[in-house]
Amino acid sequence: MPVRPNLLSILLNWIVVLLFITACSDPVEKPIPMGDDGQVFAVDTEESELPYLVIDTQGREIPYEPGTSARMKIYQQKKLIQEETIDLEYRGKTSFRLSDKKGFNFETVDEVGEGVDVAFFGMPAEEDWRLIGHVVNLNEKYLWDQSLIYNHVGYEFSRKIGKYASRGQLVEVEVNGEYMGVYYFCEKIKRDSKRIDIKSLNASSTNLSGGYILKIDKSDAGPEHDGKPLSYFLNNWDDDARYTAFNSFRSEFDIFQQALTIPAYQAPYHSQQYLETYFNYEYPKAEDITADQKEYIASYMKEFETALISDDFETAERTYTAFIDQNSFVDYFLISELCRNVDAYRISTFLQKDRDGKLAMGPIWDMNIGFDEGGRIPMNDWVVNYNDYVSNDPWMVPFWWDRLLADPQFRQAVKTRWQALRQSELSPSALQKVVDDAVTYLQENGAIQRNYAKWDQGIGVNYEQSILNLKQFLTERSTWMDAAISSF
Repeated sequence: MPVRPNLLSILLNWIVVLLFITACSDPVEKPIPMGDDGQVFAVDTEESELPYLVIDTQGREIPYEPGTSARMKIYQQKKLIQEETIDLEYRGKTSFRLSDKKGFNFETVDEVGEGVDVAFFGMPAEEDWRLIGHVVNLNEKYLWDQSLIYNHVGYEFSRKIGKYASRGQLVEVEVNGEYMGVYYFCEKIKRDSKRIDIKSLNASSTNLSGGYILKIDKSDAGPEHDGKPLSYFLNNWDDDARYTAFNSFRSEFDIFQQALTIPAYQAPYHSQQYLETYFNYEYPKAEDITADQKEYIASYMKEFETALISDDFETAERTYTAFIDQNSFVDYFLISELCRNVDAYRISTFLQKDRDGKLAMGPIWDMNIGFDEGGRIPMNDWVVNYNDYVSNDPWMVPFWWDRLLADPQFRQAVKTRWQALRQSELSPSALQKVVDDAVTYLQENGAIQRNYAKWDQGIGVNYEQSILNLKQFLTERSTWMDAAISSF
């Protein structure tokens, strides 16, 4: 009787033969992605027109401050278009501590490490720049700004209405061989004829009236922290609230318009800190500003605040307007509110005063938890009402804004400006176009896919939905503002 072959044995034999043939065949080699100068890339950018930055510290650890020397190459479509020596450091406070995707400050320097002005992407030449990332925490599975464009959009709105905001370029970044994703390469906010264009002020200046740049913000760790290890900066929450007579001065009024009687410069996060507003010295820097300049600007701020509190809004006369550029306050209010920037007014808030000029608001800065992610403030209320929703935050909104919105003249200025902008620079279609243009640029160049291949590790990013949410937010927020402002 013939023996019938075992079908399972035949199948297994064929599998073995196929595996042998496959193992013996030549492997398909995947091309190594590189620039036209032979620089190997961490990812394949294919024919992307999005600038691709390759930063190399040559084995040196990146510090928080001061920086370390590095080389930066910039490519477009894999062609090297620019190469610079930079001084690189980490940046940010809360974002630095919470995020796996760190941000960076850098200064362009010459061969001996001295700062040198350099132009990038058509922006005016300067030496101080920022690489703003997006907060991603892979351990706790959260990400701020899935759209990757909040700062770009907010700053573009400001520029569209004629106010300076940090110019920038969406880029992709790799650092020391590691792909880091999409960043916003932008100008540091500083005194400069092409940035905050105010007169210089130094120790020999006899006209003390300006220029000054102040910042309502968390405190800056001073030069005494230079050289400390990264572990220190990753945990130095107290330094955020460590105000001193060296780095700042305090408003003489609390958030309820009452004269402060508690001592200034108490320990970080003391029980009454929420009542205080501190003004950090941004320009001149804390280490450069003189005693006379400190006295002048503190006295000016006291006069402004006193006038704002004292004016009788049932009369036509105003004295507080002698101290402020009202148009800048109006525009700062409108952009901050349109973007629902919950950090506005109380942190990341710049003020400037030119020589012989008035106090002006801005530029706007830091939109990473604004727009549709701007929790704490409902869609149908003002960010200036932050204090109504959050109690005893170490950084509350100063009394100015409640007081300004109680003034019929200020409300009328807001109404006139907003209604004009809604017919032009901030029309419904103009708002949507800013978003669409940025998204198209990122998507057509493959940057979204590359970024989230790196950073969507169990977070569950839905990029298309994030853009729909952002656009819907702008429609709903601007429509709500139309109705609210029409009643001013």
